[in-house]
Amino acid sequence: MVWKKGFIFNKISTLKIILSEQQMALTVKRLAHQILENNNALENAVIIGLQPRGIFLSDRIVAELKNILGTDAIHYGKLDITFYRDDVRKALHIANQTDIPFSIEGKTVILIDDVLYTGRTIRAALDALLDFGRPSKVSLCVLIDRRFSRQLPIQPDFLGKAIDTIVSDKVKVNWRENDEKDEVVLV
Repeated sequence: MVWKKGFIFNKISTLKIILSEQQMALTVKRLAHQILENNNALENAVIIGLQPRGIFLSDRIVAELKNILGTDAIHYGKLDITFYRDDVRKALHIANQTDIPFSIEGKTVILIDDVLYTGRTIRAALDALLDFGRPSKVSLCVLIDRRFSRQLPIQPDFLGKAIDTIVSDKVKVNWRENDEKDEVVLV
């Protein structure tokens, strides 16, 4: 509640739905097909989801790829970049699990994250990947690209939706597994 000249107003933040549940499902399918179109049935490619929130998207894309290809033989890992970040040095952070049970040496690595904002998370992921080998190529797949907010020259290769935002805007990706429903909202 906000008090202003004798009146009480409810301070309500406005939400704008960027992607509904149905749109998210279609976007995941489209991203999976685009990855296959550009990576010849994933013959020399591996998929790595970024912890913590990129794995919700990567889990779904990998499930869709398995369905399309009719095989479980997809190299899929999860990467935590907590200790590679350059923008969160003063606080204590709890690391997530990294699970990359295969070599990335000479492979095409497809990094998957939910939102591309400043590019710092992806820069940290690139640094972390080098501890696991030297890939021949790295591609980036994101659900949402906040395109005019970049601090580093990083662009997605596979993109769900590009949006224009201001610094005070927040993009919230809700996942059924974590937030009870699938949607992307702008707050």
